[in-house]
Amino acid sequence: MLLVMDVGNTNTVLGVFEDENLLTSWRISTERKRMSDEYLAILDTLLRQAHISTDYIDGIMVSSVVPQIDRNLKECCRKLFSSTPIFVRADMDLGIRVDYNPPAGVGADRLVNAVAAYFIYGAPVIVVDFGTASTFCAIDKDGVYRGGAIAPGLLISRDALFSYTARLPSVSLEVPACSIGRNVVDSIRSGLVMGFAGMVEGMVKRFKKELSENAKVVATGGLIELVATQTEVIDVIDKELTLKGLRIIYERVK
Repeated sequence: MLLVMDVGNTNTVLGVFEDENLLTSWRISTERKRMSDEYLAILDTLLRQAHISTDYIDGIMVSSVVPQIDRNLKECCRKLFSSTPIFVRADMDLGIRVDYNPPAGVGADRLVNAVAAYFIYGAPVIVVDFGTASTFCAIDKDGVYRGGAIAPGLLISRDALFSYTARLPSVSLEVPACSIGRNVVDSIRSGLVMGFAGMVEGMVKRFKKELSENAKVVATGGLIELVATQTEVIDVIDKELTLKGLRIIYERVK
């Protein structure tokens, strides 16, 4: 079995594959000060609850955008599985070519999403990921990662609005009844949810103009379903896209 981990700035998503089948997945908070023994305890507990023996794990693939915790994760895996995890890098055999300056400047999560979208949904393809940051990636018909765009995520934008204004409250992220908010809470929700939906539409239009009008749009990320309900430019929602990409890369490099 293969254990995959997508370490993001806010959350870490983990999953276990048996061949191509995702058996189970979990989402935990990303804590930069969490020690290796703490990761060990968490992983051991999750696997036990899923009735998966640590002896069954014979491969570990990781994408991480938080280098501060990579060392502790490696130590945890060596202790728990007697195995060293493989971390995604731009110079690996990813199955796509990275046309970015420098290639290592592309976040591991964006690379993994690009690989998954290319091999599962074909190309040209645009990947939209709504996580801590909102990212857009473009892969052309020849399997070349052409670049993308990075914007603040929904949670960052909401928290910044609350932190830098004197009278605006922090609100839960929900779709308002209409775009013209009739109270301050719905006005903020409209600006966030529908505003981000508008950004998706605008960026997809621009990307298609530069990449291909026939490009498929694949969306992922913990908050994508909230935004996807407010736009019709998204063709596919795949919340496990990153985990699937980690499996594909592992099969290529193992």
